[in-house]
This record gives sequence, structure tokens and C-alpha cells, in this order.
Amino acid sequence: MRRSTLLLAALAVAVLVAGSALAAPPSTDNWPSFRGADAMSVADDDPRLPESWSTTENVVWVADVPGLGWSSPIVQGERVFVTSVWSDGEVEEPKKGLYLGGNRMQPSSNVHHWTVYCFDVRTGEKCWEREVLSGAPDFPRHLKNTYASETPVTDGERLYAYFGNVGVFAFTLDGEPIWELRVRQPDVEEDAVDGADDAVFEVAPTRYGWGTAASPIVHNGQLYIVNDNEDQSWMVALDAATGEELWRDPRDEGSNWATPFVWENELRTEVITVGTDQVRSYDKEGKLLWHFGGMSSIAIPQPFSEYGLLYVSSGYIGDQVRPVYAIKPGAEGDITLEEGQQSNQWVVWYQPQAGSYNPTPLIYRDRFYTLLDRGFFSAHDPKTGAVVYSKTRIERGSGAFTASPWAYNGKIFVLSEDGDTFVIEAGDEFKVVGKNSLDEMCMSTPAIAAGSLFIRTRSKLYRLTNQGASAGP
Repeated sequence: MRRSTLLLAALAVAVLVAGSALAAPPSTDNWPSFRGADAMSVADDDPRLPESWSTTENVVWVADVPGLGWSSPIVQGERVFVTSVWSDGEVEEPKKGLYLGGNRMQPSSNVHHWTVYCFDVRTGEKCWEREVLSGAPDFPRHLKNTYASETPVTDGERLYAYFGNVGVFAFTLDGEPIWELRVRQPDVEEDAVDGADDAVFEVAPTRYGWGTAASPIVHNGQLYIVNDNEDQSWMVALDAATGEELWRDPRDEGSNWATPFVWENELRTEVITVGTDQVRSYDKEGKLLWHFGGMSSIAIPQPFSEYGLLYVSSGYIGDQVRPVYAIKPGAEGDITLEEGQQSNQWVVWYQPQAGSYNPTPLIYRDRFYTLLDRGFFSAHDPKTGAVVYSKTRIERGSGAFTASPWAYNGKIFVLSEDGDTFVIEAGDEFKVVGKNSLDEMCMSTPAIAAGSLFIRTRSKLYRLTNQGASAGP
């Protein structure tokens, strides 16, 4: 009898815990950029945020996501949005790691479906899906890239999904189409393209046919998109409500994959773009404010800001120079460091070999952390650039890393392409304190919202919550 009573009590507690997790309050922040509201992937300490998980432990729900897409999930209110592209035929599976031989110059002849998905935060049930294009792709991609690698964004009123060489599509949060600007294919008249009025995008080749990946950002009613390619690179500002083109800047750049950043500093608001040739700052009307050279030959990490400084980095693995720069507000003109310089009037500090190739760095608890693709981790002082600890291997055989790190509860989390998340103690000494596995390839940067962690794997979307904690206020 006592055993039965204890069993019933345990079941009751389990139901209450699960119910509190499902009833967690929705996220109130908008998601205007890759890595969230401030493009930082850092959350306030919260006992509901998990530090350990598996395919069964601390899983609130798991949803299947058809197709291929390395775009990150984003959370707005009671909805989770992701993009993906699925094919009617067989698709060659992506391979893990850094390797040669991933170029695929001949696009697939299978019909593909470019699609936006919306899931319920509380239950994981699919709320809606919208297909924006169906057909065989006219442009190639690298085997590790996808046709849905750009993360969607929202200003809390509309959802904006950008699919590189397909176009940009605006929806209500309930999935109703508002406006779209489709890419015009080569040799197609402008009038023959739906949505091709004042702002027409054209298909452009990328380096070695690798495809596109830079995500859009939305800020104060403007949607910013950068497309660096091998033909004519450009940046455009669109009216977020209508899709009307507000301004466009033709960029003297080759292919890059860095998402832009809106820097609201003490002096002004700037739109920052990172390229192989130049890092550029624009005002809201598209005027070039300042620029500098000295990046690696491929730019991928997104800029971000903390302590009143702007942090810019790039780190192609084949280059000797893999820099990180810290910039202070107010710069004008060319601020390029001269040979041998480590700083100047506007560059507060410079580290020539601290940049990463794919992952965007992270500032957490007064330390600048860098995750390197080959499984190394380092820490610097974000105000001076001084080395706190030099690059240290996370775990022998840990594989490659593409997703950007995130942090909460005194821990930094780094997700490998194998689906293993290593938990690193924040501080001045490198220490791995945990490892969590989802047993499937991962390249998307997770989202943190509603007391939960949302991780996208090759085929699934997980909502993870510490189910031993209450939902809180």
C-alpha cells in the first residue's frame, strides 16, 4: 500500500513538473537578428535553463523538421519559426568536418520546396507551414551548406524569411503573406517575376558554388540584407512593412557569409558589415561612415557589441591572419591599422590570430570566448584583448564545430557537428564540466527563450528545459 502511495505521489510530481514546463511563459523579446535580440546568445541565469540533456532527458518536446536547413530556430511569443528546403527525390547527406571535395557545381534536378515552418512553443505541434517556392534549383550549393541556411527574423509584428538566391518573404506571425521580393533568374524579364517591382534581386554566383548563408536583420522598420557574391555584391535596406527599397549599396566584395549587425552606441546607430576586403559602417540612410581592411580571406562570424565596443572577427582556417578587432564609437573614414600596429585612435585592441572561421565569438562574465572549428577554445579580456588562456582542445576526437556558442548559469555551451554539447565553466581557467548528446548532426546555433533551450538537429527541433525546476513567475 505504501509503495502504491509513493508511486502515485511520484507520478503527481512528474505531471506537475511537466505541466509547469509546458506552461512556461512565452518569450516577450523580438528576434531581429541571428542569435536574438542583442545578437549575443547570452541569457540571464534561470534554474529552468538546462545544463544537461539527451534525446530523452529534460526534453519537453521534439518535432520533426522535413528537409535540410541550417537556419537557427527563432522564438517569438508562443511560436517557434524555422526554415527548411525539402526535395521530392533523394538528397546527398552533408558530411561532418572540414574537408575538400564538397563543391557541387551542378544543381540537383529534383523538385525542391522552400518552406517556412511554425511550431507551438508549449507543445511542439506544427501551427502552420508556408511554401514560398517549388521547383528544381538553378544554383548550386556546397554539400555542407543548405538552401535554407539564413536565419529568419521578426520585429514582433511580421516574420521575414530570406532564402538567398530565391528571395525574401514577409508574413504575419499567423503565416499570412504580406509581401515578397523574389529573385529574378538569369535571362528572365523583370515583368515576368511576381513581386519584382522596385527592388529586384538577381541570382548571382558564389565562390566555388558554395551558396548563400548571411541572415537578414530588422531594426526600427528597416530590413537589411547583405549578399556578397562573385558578380556584384550589394547591401539593401527595405521598408519592413512594404518591402519597398529604401537604399542600396553596391559593394566591392567577393563572396562572404557574414550577417550584418546594427550597432546602437552612445553616439549613433550604425549598420556594420564584414567583408574580405573591408569592414564597413553605414548610417541608417546608407551613407558610409568608416571602413577598414585587414580581415581573413573569408568572412563568416557576425559582429556584435558589449562594453560600448564593437567586436569584429574572421578566421578562415587557411589564412595566417585570423583577426579580432575591438572598435570604439565615433570613427570616420579609413581606420585601417598600419603595419605593426595593435591599436589606433579607433581600434582599441587587435589580436591577429584569435578569430574563428564559422562560429561567432561570445562575451560572457567579462571574458571574450572564441570557439574554433577544429575543437579548440580560448579566452581573452574583452576590454584589452589580453590573453586569459590560449587555445585549448575541448576534447580529443570532439569533431568539428560550426554552431556559435551560448551561455547562461555560469556556463558556456559549445555544440559540435556530431550533436555533442560540451559544457564549459565560465572563468579564467578552461574546464569542461559536462557533455550532452543528441546523436545527430548539428550545425544550427540554438535559441534561448521561455526558460528553455531550442536545438535544431539534422531532422528535429528540440525544446529542452530543466524539468526539476519550477516555471517561475
